[in-house]
Amino acid sequence: MSTLNFNFIFLGQSVLRYEVPLDVYNIINHIYETRRHELPKANPQLVGKIVNEHSLFFDGPPNNKMHPHNFLPENVRQWFYMVMKHYLDWNKIKEYKMHINSVWVNEMKVNEYNPVHIHQGSLYTGLSSVMILKLPQDTGVEYSAVGKPMNGQLQILGNSSGQFANVDYGPILKERSLFIFPYDMRHCVYPFNGNGFRRTLACNCDVDYNPVINRSAS
Repeated sequence: MSTLNFNFIFLGQSVLRYEVPLDVYNIINHIYETRRHELPKANPQLVGKIVNEHSLFFDGPPNNKMHPHNFLPENVRQWFYMVMKHYLDWNKIKEYKMHINSVWVNEMKVNEYNPVHIHQGSLYTGLSSVMILKLPQDTGVEYSAVGKPMNGQLQILGNSSGQFANVDYGPILKERSLFIFPYDMRHCVYPFNGNGFRRTLACNCDVDYNPVINRSAS
């Protein structure tokens, strides 16, 4: 297995941040940029207020919104499988079955956004992710509190609460970063008002596991 460059943030549940290998990053951007006209529109099954949402991979039950397809090479799919497995093993999850369900790209332009939401695949249990593919050169005017910029910001909301608890995470975004977190962690992306576009990828991975035997796992 390749060495993974990562760190973690704990919000009651773990968010793991990885650095995406340059070849994986380049392949995904190249597929999107050269084959976007072929990619199925992902909007019907997403909540984002975003025009350009395109699917790269879907391996769930056929439905009236999406049918199985694959635009990703084997090495990229295997990398997603490896990094999702690393998250589960690092969190000491035992006796699980994994299935990559879907992979898609969101390309946000000025004033587009993703409201607070959670993910699911064929199961309600699993892992989702956000990969930073491209960032706008200018996110525009911060109308107030300029010392804490929020335009175009990813916000991940934890399920813990109370004093001294870490309850949300707004990372400094860099291209080639990948954030992995459980399906039921709420998250959102705020709009920006500058020039350019903000391109990200999401990958959903179903995880079939027994929560009872994983209590107090060590």
